[in-house]
Amino acid sequence: MSHSYDPQTIEAKWQQAWADHAVFRTPEGDELPGKPKYYVLDMFPYPSGDGLHVGHPKGYTASDVIARVRRMQGYNVLHPMGWDAFGLPAERAADRAGVHPAEITQRNIVTFRRQLQRLGFSYDWAREIDSSSPDYYRWTQWIFLQLLEKDLAYVAEVPVNWCPALGTVLSNEEVQDGKYIETGDPVERRLMRQWMLKITAYAERLLADLDTLDWPESLKEMQRNWIGRSEGASIAFPIQGRSATLTVFTTRPDTLFGATYCVLAPEHPLVTLITPPAQRQAVDAYVTLARNKSDRQRIADVHEKSGVFTGAHAINPATGDAIPIWVADYVLMSYGTGAIMAVPGHDERDHNFARQFDLPIIEVVLSTDEDTNRPSIAEEAYTGDGVAVNSGFLNGKLVADAKAAMITWLEENGYGRREVQYRLRDWLFSRQRYWGEPFPVVILEDGSVVAVPVAQLPVTLPAISNERRNEPMAELINPLARAGDDWLLVTLPDGRTGMRETNTMPQWAGSCWYYLRFIDPHNAEQPWSPTAEQYWMPVDLYIGGVEHAVLHLLYARFWHKVLYDCGLVSTQEPFQKLFNQGLIQAHSYQDRDGKYYRRAEVVPHDDTWVTAATGKPVVTQLEKMSKSKLNVFGLDEVIEEYSGDALRLYELFMGPVSASAPWNMDGMEGLKRFLFRLWRLVIDEQSGAPDAKIVDVPADTVPALQRLLHQTIQGISESIESIDKLNTAVSRMMEFLNVAARSEILPLTIVKTYLRLIGPFAPHIAEELWQRLGEPDFIARAPWPVFDPALLVGKTLEIPVQVNGRLRTVLTVDVDVDEHTLQQLALADTTVARHMVGKAMQRVIVVPGRLVNIIAK
Repeated sequence: MSHSYDPQTIEAKWQQAWADHAVFRTPEGDELPGKPKYYVLDMFPYPSGDGLHVGHPKGYTASDVIARVRRMQGYNVLHPMGWDAFGLPAERAADRAGVHPAEITQRNIVTFRRQLQRLGFSYDWAREIDSSSPDYYRWTQWIFLQLLEKDLAYVAEVPVNWCPALGTVLSNEEVQDGKYIETGDPVERRLMRQWMLKITAYAERLLADLDTLDWPESLKEMQRNWIGRSEGASIAFPIQGRSATLTVFTTRPDTLFGATYCVLAPEHPLVTLITPPAQRQAVDAYVTLARNKSDRQRIADVHEKSGVFTGAHAINPATGDAIPIWVADYVLMSYGTGAIMAVPGHDERDHNFARQFDLPIIEVVLSTDEDTNRPSIAEEAYTGDGVAVNSGFLNGKLVADAKAAMITWLEENGYGRREVQYRLRDWLFSRQRYWGEPFPVVILEDGSVVAVPVAQLPVTLPAISNERRNEPMAELINPLARAGDDWLLVTLPDGRTGMRETNTMPQWAGSCWYYLRFIDPHNAEQPWSPTAEQYWMPVDLYIGGVEHAVLHLLYARFWHKVLYDCGLVSTQEPFQKLFNQGLIQAHSYQDRDGKYYRRAEVVPHDDTWVTAATGKPVVTQLEKMSKSKLNVFGLDEVIEEYSGDALRLYELFMGPVSASAPWNMDGMEGLKRFLFRLWRLVIDEQSGAPDAKIVDVPADTVPALQRLLHQTIQGISESIESIDKLNTAVSRMMEFLNVAARSEILPLTIVKTYLRLIGPFAPHIAEELWQRLGEPDFIARAPWPVFDPALLVGKTLEIPVQVNGRLRTVLTVDVDVDEHTLQQLALADTTVARHMVGKAMQRVIVVPGRLVNIIAK
């Protein structure tokens, strides 16, 4: 009878055993004191209908390794998973399928949960949450009421991107060339009544507290730029012939003498007020045209500008000159005051506009460098430092001194004051769809808004059929407005009557605070226990994609600070350490007509690729995995063929966790072989018992192997602490296995220690081998190995790896690494694999201690 490695049976066995024995249950109550805590969290996924592919679990695998190691190191660990389940994609998918969004969401959650469990992730599934569950969004509504009570939520008429086909507002990021990027449906700009949150009230704290966080510096810089703190001055320009004034904010008040015109955003209320009848038609036409452009389009092109003269003039307070007031769409109502003073001599956008419309350009800052080849002001704006010229009392002052002097002059003469402004705008918090959290407010007959009593939460979504939600009705009728009077009409406890709000919250709402609910997910009386929050917060490690660098993370930080000010949380920041995993990419194959092909439909031809059927040339390129590009590798299919443990190992072995890397099925083969070799190292495949080489003798019976073991413990432990170098941890496991396989004796204690190192990375096979070596408890509960510094003797080498004689990478290996291991590591390297695409390996030349050269063609 064969006792060979059967990953499908073994993995199912241990997944069930972990669940039956609640191995990954989060300690609570009296179990918490006396141990350090570690809260490791993944950005919870939106459960789409397509399920997971191999590009998804990279970050989850890294976080699971950390969670498992921390448990073995004696920490109380909180490692939960849940679902970001509300939102427009689920509603659209439900409409296409002809089912309710709740039904398709639950169906997708079942698929996602099953797939994640197949990978053996050590989540505490007893803490699973679903943002679309009333038990959850009851508390999302409760948090909104805290915002409302602190005057941080309000209703306003604001310009939005409205998509008539979808019947909802879209963010600027979802609109390109006046169309919704996913469907191509037209989008128009219009004023609408929307709920807003005053995130701007927290701008300075959101900015300053970034310095306290262990986040990637590039990501912190993205948030700083999004918040956009600017120091400068507000300046009032009197409008000629009118009592009104035009107020601008500028970071360069020192250039006021060079302001030759002003520009209003098309939405600015002064446009209608100051435009004389002669210019009315032209201005109205321009405003209508600009309305349908997104903010991104309006600021994208710095060269081609459009605009229209209002016919009105402002008075430059520094010169007394009357300067024309224009309307142009490159000025946004959402930034500053919606108006600018244009200094074309020293601003590129203003310069382009001035040249296009033949407006005056005045030099007011002279460069102090000696570059005589610099273009003149008439040809190009000068934006650097220098001294003030043509600027009256500022002449001869350096820029910094000129700024200070001008601000003093403005304040003394009543034309302005020193000011700090932010690019950050208040958060537009309304959506006009069905599948979202209802607002817990009632609109009374007089138009005032009152909160729903806390005792009446949650305000649940009414059961509206697909047909009813989408039947033709008057424009701007929200789906919730079709719920019927039983839901819409409300009588408050004090007898007042009103109507429920029919907008819903955006998908961001549920993800703003979910990390807090994981702390105490079954609490029916509170959103979380204060005692549990004080123990677990902040999140020690938060892992997710860089695409959430600004919006989700900024919104969550804002809500957390509000909760801190309310005395509801004990930390000022939610996520102490943040790590962004890189993408797993795959090759796509596209012909000149834009059609994509599956990998099986193309073959290499010379230095390119062609379709197998017709020989038609195709272009191959690495891209993010996408169903539309036919380059997706399904998670279930890969697990069936290679195992969950092999997939976990390969996700980490591809390269640094933060780096993007190409998917290569040959790499999966290598990790599958590694697991089979590990099995054969420990198990006699004829008897199923431990291999005869494994004997219960002291570790120092084989001193070289003992030394290598402690080097391996050190290397893997250091890789885990850095997170980004988990690939090198897998390499060290492979190196140790190759040496151990050649040893005539394997001390039992060395083998067991090696398995403990493997456990967090390939947990199923580690548990099985641990049990077969006679251990009664789970390896997941065993202590993490600690290296002995006295045994760390040995050196490393750097080995160049060539492909056809050209250097492609350098491997760092132990000085006594054998040729077979060196060859295996070279072939498994992701950089080498990228240069082998489309080539067939002929042979591998290994010069021990010097180089590896792969011959391929």
